[in-house]
Amino acid sequence: MGKRVLTLLEFQVRSSLKSNEEKLAGVYIGNPKRETARPTAELILATFKEITLILIETKNEVYAHLTNLSLLQQRILVLLGFPITIYTQLDGQSFTPK
Repeated sequence: MGKRVLTLLEFQVRSSLKSNEEKLAGVYIGNPKRETARPTAELILATFKEITLILIETKNEVYAHLTNLSLLQQRILVLLGFPITIYTQLDGQSFTPK
Protein backbone atom coordinates (compact mmCIF):
# COMPACT_ATOMS: atom_id res chain seq x y z
CA MET A 1 0.00 0.00 0.00
CA GLY A 2 2.81 2.42 0.88
CA LYS A 3 4.47 1.91 -2.48
CA ARG A 4 1.22 2.83 -4.21
CA VAL A 5 1.04 6.07 -2.26
CA LEU A 6 4.63 6.94 -3.20
CA THR A 7 3.92 6.12 -6.85
CA LEU A 8 0.79 8.29 -6.82
CA LEU A 9 2.73 11.15 -5.19
CA GLU A 10 5.41 11.01 -7.90
CA PHE A 11 2.84 10.69 -10.67
CA GLN A 12 0.81 13.70 -9.54
CA VAL A 13 3.80 16.02 -9.08
CA ARG A 14 5.40 14.94 -12.36
CA SER A 15 2.13 15.29 -14.27
CA SER A 16 1.57 18.80 -12.89
CA LEU A 17 5.11 19.82 -13.76
CA LYS A 18 4.74 18.43 -17.28
CA SER A 19 1.39 20.13 -17.92
CA ASN A 20 2.86 23.44 -16.69
CA GLU A 21 6.06 22.85 -18.70
CA GLU A 22 8.18 23.57 -15.64
CA LYS A 23 10.81 22.03 -13.43
CA LEU A 24 11.12 21.92 -9.67
CA ALA A 25 14.22 23.36 -7.99
CA GLY A 26 15.34 22.93 -4.41
CA VAL A 27 14.73 19.22 -3.90
CA TYR A 28 18.39 18.19 -4.13
CA ILE A 29 20.28 18.63 -0.85
CA GLY A 30 23.48 20.58 -1.39
CA ASN A 31 22.40 21.73 -4.84
CA PRO A 32 19.34 23.98 -4.39
CA LYS A 33 19.46 25.38 -7.94
CA ARG A 34 19.37 21.99 -9.62
CA GLU A 35 16.02 21.48 -11.32
CA THR A 36 14.09 18.37 -12.24
CA ALA A 37 10.85 17.61 -14.02
CA ARG A 38 10.81 14.10 -12.52
CA PRO A 39 11.37 14.33 -8.76
CA THR A 40 11.18 11.07 -6.83
CA ALA A 41 8.77 10.58 -3.95
CA GLU A 42 11.74 10.38 -1.59
CA LEU A 43 13.01 13.81 -2.72
CA ILE A 44 9.53 15.29 -2.46
CA LEU A 45 8.93 13.94 1.03
CA ALA A 46 12.41 14.99 2.20
CA THR A 47 11.46 18.62 1.61
CA PHE A 48 8.95 18.27 4.46
CA LYS A 49 11.29 16.69 7.02
CA GLU A 50 11.94 19.94 8.91
CA ILE A 51 8.29 20.51 9.82
CA THR A 52 7.72 20.69 13.55
CA LEU A 53 4.44 20.28 15.39
CA ILE A 54 4.23 21.75 18.87
CA LEU A 55 1.28 20.96 21.10
CA ILE A 56 0.62 23.28 24.03
CA GLU A 57 -1.85 22.18 26.70
CA THR A 58 -3.58 24.79 28.85
CA LYS A 59 -6.72 24.48 30.95
CA ASN A 60 -8.32 21.51 29.21
CA GLU A 61 -7.38 22.69 25.72
CA VAL A 62 -4.53 21.80 23.44
CA TYR A 63 -3.23 24.24 20.84
CA ALA A 64 -1.28 23.12 17.80
CA HIS A 65 1.53 25.14 16.26
CA LEU A 66 3.25 24.19 13.01
CA THR A 67 6.34 25.66 11.43
CA ASN A 68 5.67 27.80 8.36
CA LEU A 69 5.90 26.17 4.96
CA SER A 70 8.77 27.15 2.69
CA LEU A 71 8.01 28.33 -0.83
CA LEU A 72 9.13 24.93 -2.13
CA GLN A 73 6.78 23.10 0.22
CA GLN A 74 3.92 25.38 -0.78
CA ARG A 75 4.69 24.74 -4.46
CA ILE A 76 4.65 20.98 -3.92
CA LEU A 77 1.24 21.16 -2.24
CA VAL A 78 -0.09 23.12 -5.22
CA LEU A 79 1.43 20.59 -7.64
CA LEU A 80 -0.36 17.86 -5.70
CA GLY A 81 -3.64 19.74 -6.14
CA PHE A 82 -4.00 20.79 -2.50
CA PRO A 83 -4.76 24.32 -1.36
CA ILE A 84 -2.15 25.78 1.03
CA THR A 85 -4.91 26.06 3.63
CA ILE A 86 -4.87 22.27 4.03
CA TYR A 87 -1.73 22.93 6.07
CA THR A 88 -2.19 26.45 7.41
CA GLN A 89 -5.63 25.77 8.88
CA LEU A 90 -4.03 23.31 11.30
CA ASP A 91 -1.91 26.01 12.94
CA GLY A 92 -3.41 27.53 16.06
CA GLN A 93 -6.29 25.09 16.25
CA SER A 94 -7.39 24.09 19.68
CA PHE A 95 -9.11 20.95 20.78
CA THR A 96 -10.11 19.32 24.02
CA PRO A 97 -7.96 16.29 24.91
CA LYS A 98 -9.69 13.02 25.77
